[in-house]
Amino acid sequence: MISHLASASSTAVAAGDIKLPSISYSALSPILVVFGVACLGVLLEGFLPSRLRPQVQPVVAVLGFAAALGCVVSLAGTHELTAANAVAIDGPALFIEGTLVLFGMVSVLMFAERKADPDGGALVADAASLPGQGTHRLAARNSQTEAYPLMVFAVAGMMLFAAADNLLVMFVALEILSLPLYLLSGLARRRRLLSQEAALKYFLLGAFSSAFFLYGIAMLYGYSGTVSLQGIAVSSGLLGKTDFFLYLGLGLLGIGLLFKIGAVPFHAWTPDVYQGAPTPVTAFMSAATKIAAFGALLRVLYVSFAPTQWDWRPVVWLFAILTMVVGAIVAITQRDVKRLLAYSTIAHSGFILVGVAAATQNGISSSIFYLLAYGFTSLGAFAVVMLVRSGDGEANDLGQWQGLARRSPLLAGTFAFLLFALAGIPLTSGFTGKFVVFSAAIGGNATFLVVVALVTSAIAAFFYVKIVVLMFFQEPRAEGPVVVRGSVLTYAAVGVGIAVTLMLGIYPQPVLDLAREAAQFGFVS
Repeated sequence: MISHLASASSTAVAAGDIKLPSISYSALSPILVVFGVACLGVLLEGFLPSRLRPQVQPVVAVLGFAAALGCVVSLAGTHELTAANAVAIDGPALFIEGTLVLFGMVSVLMFAERKADPDGGALVADAASLPGQGTHRLAARNSQTEAYPLMVFAVAGMMLFAAADNLLVMFVALEILSLPLYLLSGLARRRRLLSQEAALKYFLLGAFSSAFFLYGIAMLYGYSGTVSLQGIAVSSGLLGKTDFFLYLGLGLLGIGLLFKIGAVPFHAWTPDVYQGAPTPVTAFMSAATKIAAFGALLRVLYVSFAPTQWDWRPVVWLFAILTMVVGAIVAITQRDVKRLLAYSTIAHSGFILVGVAAATQNGISSSIFYLLAYGFTSLGAFAVVMLVRSGDGEANDLGQWQGLARRSPLLAGTFAFLLFALAGIPLTSGFTGKFVVFSAAIGGNATFLVVVALVTSAIAAFFYVKIVVLMFFQEPRAEGPVVVRGSVLTYAAVGVGIAVTLMLGIYPQPVLDLAREAAQFGFVS
């Protein structure tokens, strides 16, 4: 029996029935480099002496991301389908891949602080270092260096997720990026129960969203007979076909994507996970996960469902309005800084959906520009949160931030600037991002959506200003926060966030031009 099967198999191969897919390794080089660095990180974790891992792992991760960025730059202007037409290398994919590796570099700086703090913040003040008695540095202890390969694997999955031109590949990429994030969310040891609860919630809800995503793929395959995004686009434009499975598949697929974006009503995981996860992990998720999920959403809507945009645009409008309003209003009631920033990121997801709803090329360029601008501002804001600590850990309660400007005016001023950028104040990247997104929406006949976004922006500005008032215009509590002297890595992360936020507010044109040139999916049927 076995010999018969082997003979049949060899006959089929000889007859040419089995063809290997064509793979352009140069086009896939950014993704392959990051995957390779992640695998190398696992090997280092297994065989390198524990005393060397905290020094070697971050260097390997940064060098790997730098190499991947060089590959992205070398591929500028490439439009290619590879790996049996399952992966698209085009403008949006390369822009998002480059942005992701930049976010990865900054995140490594924040992750490196974990070698001195098991809670995931900056260097810990000891018991004697209460307000008014200075700060102290502690020796490194119990590094969690496994965080580096996990984070690099997540970035690799995100890059593949945004470039996938095949729904099955997109699903595999979704799992590659999600599983490391579930683990990273539970790594905080000081707040172990809260962190493990966050990881469990994220895992369970993420599993449900992945199931919806997979069922959506099944429905779309039943409708079109293919899982290729271009094949679905061709089928959706044919007359005489029942559209039930098409819209059912899009709806189920959308649930999985909107969950990763954190759009209302699929946002419930966001505040709990952001609060419970180590702060560097929270920062990484707020920036990187969002751009990867929006990259996949844009590709699905603008490639597969371009012929039916008049059907899905009203739905995107609805989700955009719900996400902006709920995110802005609920944030006002929060007393925890990380939960407040979590609802802030929900509101920003709504603003980006305004650009998606434009259904134009300007909508694509404005959305990816906003994602880049918001990501660096968010990373900088969470890096500041890492530095403000009380005697028992991070000062997450807003009351602990009272009078921060009296203790550290530079740190308070830095955080205020980043908050103003998130609010969209002129001369910051937040203003530029909102301007281009709202302009694209108006050009796409979504003026009502822009009006709602402007009102929501005014509401959102309230809770940003509230924190500034607490820091500058109220007396500090006696048990107020200890501002911990972080390492140069923390200051570098804050500095990058400040520099990019300021640059994109004062002179954004080069990046706007780059986003405009990249805003064309190369393979739209």
